[in-house]
Amino acid sequence: MLSLTLTGLKLENPLMLAAGIMGTTGGSLKRIAECGAGAVVTKSIGLEPKSGHSNPSMVEVDCGFLNAMGLPNPSYKNFQDEIDTARKGSVPVIASIFGGFADEFSEIAKALDADAFELNVSCPHAHGYGTDIGTDPELVEDITHAVKKAISAPVWVKLTPNVTDIKSTGLAAQRGGADAVVAINTVRGMAIDIETGCPILGNRFGGLSGRAIKPVAIKCVFDLYEVLDIPVIGVGGISDWRDAVEFIMAGARAVQIGSAVGENINIFQDISPCMEAFMAEKQWTLDDIYGMAHEV
Repeated sequence: MLSLTLTGLKLENPLMLAAGIMGTTGGSLKRIAECGAGAVVTKSIGLEPKSGHSNPSMVEVDCGFLNAMGLPNPSYKNFQDEIDTARKGSVPVIASIFGGFADEFSEIAKALDADAFELNVSCPHAHGYGTDIGTDPELVEDITHAVKKAISAPVWVKLTPNVTDIKSTGLAAQRGGADAVVAINTVRGMAIDIETGCPILGNRFGGLSGRAIKPVAIKCVFDLYEVLDIPVIGVGGISDWRDAVEFIMAGARAVQIGSAVGENINIFQDISPCMEAFMAEKQWTLDDIYGMAHEV
């Protein structure tokens, strides 16, 4: 009941691991696949090895988590073995990649063998990358076009919510040839220690994830569904089956789960049967609930 085909990839269910969580090694990605995810997305991988920002790089707040990891990664030159190991988990493996220019994105994509590529033009706390380029529709289109031209695998573009109009960047990705967009990355945020008056994160500010950003993500998915001809993959604050259903009703073809995995590695196995039971009771299919909120 939950199986689907997304940008040519066959998924047993619409629940995927989001980039940045348990995605650094092939072993951890394979473990998530074995825990019931329909697909897994790697940690964002760049051109050269990167250590990321100084600690503290992650802090729990009342409404979720703030992180400013700074895109630490071993470089694409040292990552193919991890993708190959992850593929032994028998689910599609999507490589999340980042760069500062279109040529960097295409170089990385050409060098890696993955089932699909997710272009990170939305990380909110890495200078020269992510949101620094992902807020410019022209750059988003150029980067997407360069990668799409360089490879045959599906290309997904992960969008930032830190814009006034996410429709414009979604349409830019579509014009560039994206096969899907992913919405959303984290929301810029900050926390301050009142005993010292100092920002808590080593980078001073970071990205907010967790339940607090779900309403923001739902609205972004809803808006993108209305203007795009390509699939939208929803992510942001999903922690139970009701959240997943809500995203699909807003217009997501599939969803990704990130922060909640840190609290429950079996969340994919927990969500799937509850979704199936709910839809069986309602006599609905995935196609029935897809975009349902737009029909009201």
